[in-house]
Amino acid sequence: MIKTLSIKINGKGLHDITPLVAGEVESSGVDEGLCSLFIQHTSASLLIQENYDPSAKTDLERWFDRLVPENDPIYTHTTEGPDDMPAHIKAALTATSLSIPVIGGSLALGSWQGIFLWEQRHHRGSRRVVVHL
Repeated sequence: MIKTLSIKINGKGLHDITPLVAGEVESSGVDEGLCSLFIQHTSASLLIQENYDPSAKTDLERWFDRLVPENDPIYTHTTEGPDDMPAHIKAALTATSLSIPVIGGSLALGSWQGIFLWEQRHHRGSRRVVVHL
């Protein structure tokens, strides 16, 4: 099964998409296999991260913003705004695809793991994530 999810986001940050992906796995009828995810964008990424304590998410976002700040004078790719080049760098440092085992019809995530779409730009809109089971 292959499906493209259009995920609405309301700005920069880590957005938990675990329920959306888990729903696709459950409705697919796949009992054992692999769930592959791929984001079709260059300024957003996917990652598996702690989904229990929101401070972990906040700290990760703040750390990356400090590592790759907006308005750095070294950037030459600036026509799309001050958040665009940092978004490309952050996406390059993280992942555009993930693979998660499916066991017993469910994602084999650990107790505190969630799947996140990491939007690096300030814009609101939607992002496309391809799910392949």
